[in-house]
Amino acid sequence: MPGKLQRPAQQRMALIRNQASELLWYGKIKTTKAKAKEVQSYVEKIITKAMKVYDDNIEFDIVKKDSKGRDITVKGVKDTPRKLAVRRELMGKLRDLQEVKAFTEKKSDFKKRTADIQHPLMEKLFNEIAPKYAQRKEESGQGGGYTRIYMLGTRRGDGAEEAIIELV
Repeated sequence: MPGKLQRPAQQRMALIRNQASELLWYGKIKTTKAKAKEVQSYVEKIITKAMKVYDDNIEFDIVKKDSKGRDITVKGVKDTPRKLAVRRELMGKLRDLQEVKAFTEKKSDFKKRTADIQHPLMEKLFNEIAPKYAQRKEESGQGGGYTRIYMLGTRRGDGAEEAIIELV
């Protein structure tokens, strides 16, 4: 069963989904060579989809009342139907990771920082990763190649080929 990681389909997809989520969140993971190659193709497709729609937004005005009763116009931004469809599709392909409070961060600061973020991994994908690679594609004319695999040699316990996969 080459290319199938010697696992049933459900377990294999769960493994790839988890490792892809970790890779997008942390930028680098250590795994076996076979798993890294499977995750590489999965993540490249996800980033490509996100790049195509990351800037499809609709701006609209919201009229609010301030403390003195005056009307204030505030700009709001929401996804287009196309971007929303891609966002939902990618949410099905990834595990949503949650923000972690820094050791030195106060609880109130953490709550303030994460108050308006419902899906942190999706926000990171559409607000940081996709624009970065879209700009890279514009400048160099190169699409794809968003990940890199470094070979580390064999693992001591079972002799499996180890690798580090990272976002370029």
